[in-house]
Amino acid sequence: MTQEKAAPSGGAALHAIVSAVAAGAPEYRTCPHPVYAALREQAPVCPLTPRHGVDTYLITRYDDARDALSDPRFSKNMRGALDTYHAVYGSFFDALDDNVLFSDPPRHTRLRRVLRGAFTPRRVEAMRPRVTEIAEGLLRECAKSNTVDLMSTFAFPLPIAVLCELMSIPEEDRPEILGQFSVVTRARFDPRMRAELQAAQEWLQGRLARLISYTREHPSDCFLSDLIQADEALDDADLVSSLWVLFFAGHKTTAYQIGNSVLDLLLHPAQLEMIRRDPLLIPRAVEELVRFEGSVETSTFRYAAEDAEIRGTAIPRGSLVQIAISSANRDPEKFDSPDVLDVTREGLHGMHLGFGHGTHYCLGAPLARLELEIALSCLLREFPRMELADAEESKGAWLKGPVAAFRGLEQLRLVLDPSRPDGDLAPMASVAT
Repeated sequence: MTQEKAAPSGGAALHAIVSAVAAGAPEYRTCPHPVYAALREQAPVCPLTPRHGVDTYLITRYDDARDALSDPRFSKNMRGALDTYHAVYGSFFDALDDNVLFSDPPRHTRLRRVLRGAFTPRRVEAMRPRVTEIAEGLLRECAKSNTVDLMSTFAFPLPIAVLCELMSIPEEDRPEILGQFSVVTRARFDPRMRAELQAAQEWLQGRLARLISYTREHPSDCFLSDLIQADEALDDADLVSSLWVLFFAGHKTTAYQIGNSVLDLLLHPAQLEMIRRDPLLIPRAVEELVRFEGSVETSTFRYAAEDAEIRGTAIPRGSLVQIAISSANRDPEKFDSPDVLDVTREGLHGMHLGFGHGTHYCLGAPLARLELEIALSCLLREFPRMELADAEESKGAWLKGPVAAFRGLEQLRLVLDPSRPDGDLAPMASVAT
């Protein structure tokens, strides 16, 4: 395995790199790692072309990124910079986006404490049999076709089904709820879909409120009941926004990570063979796969609540601060041979930044790890000879667009059993996401 080819250096080349990052150029979105390597060396705290009229700074080195993720000068409270937040995300989502993800202590501390109390390791581990059952059921459907798009048939449906189970969303209600989330996913950064976006947001807000009301009247041993009955109870607005962020963030990050992990293992057959021979390596492999090609490329909304300085670069109050998680996780000052995938790498749990750091460390990390372990275990057991339908196509299928929040694949076409003589038993399976 070889190191990623470095991006060119020098004044003009650096200017071109910064412009590509700011614009979300397709070549950068397809493979950002050489760009990040150049920025770590030449501009580790890099001012970007103002985004939405707001000065923006990109942090790329591990130590700086880790510190910035827990630096109280870099606020996540959208209420404190509402105009900036609207410039970046639009103005339709205030009621739903005013949640634990976009808040600071003490409000963040209170919300997180309640959510963490319902999101216990016991509950997550108790879900293992059911998550396995869901994964196996999805793979049985996949097996009806020999060529499938893993993203639409498995990677997305798995975490969506798990979250619906966690929140006790009735089976009959799931298709419409998922359809509205799909509208939001497609429309959030598309100004042509403003009407559809607002309608979907209002529908979801009302539907989640009704789910909370029903669960309050019919308590059970479920995640949502625990939230409602917590000693430090949340009001309905906080409950709605908490369900929203858990669902919206929780399904996409896990889905894209499943796709990234399968692609990287198939592109590194020696590593894949190691975990085929020794499935006990899978938990360690999950940590390495999250480090190597995590689904969260840059951190979520942060702004400088006061003037700050990092590595001699001044960050004025009010500026946006982006933390390049993908870059930090490949910093050679922190990780040996960081551009090499090594599923035997030790000591990564709590070291890589794939689940964040500090007060905003991912609440759903235990569930995400469980889903990733089960997804890989089931896939390797059911389809041990699976291979890419088109390796070059897969390498170019990364998400495009100017917003580098997620690192993931638009599709991942696999041949599940290359030895199968009769080809597909049905058209290539697909499930709307």
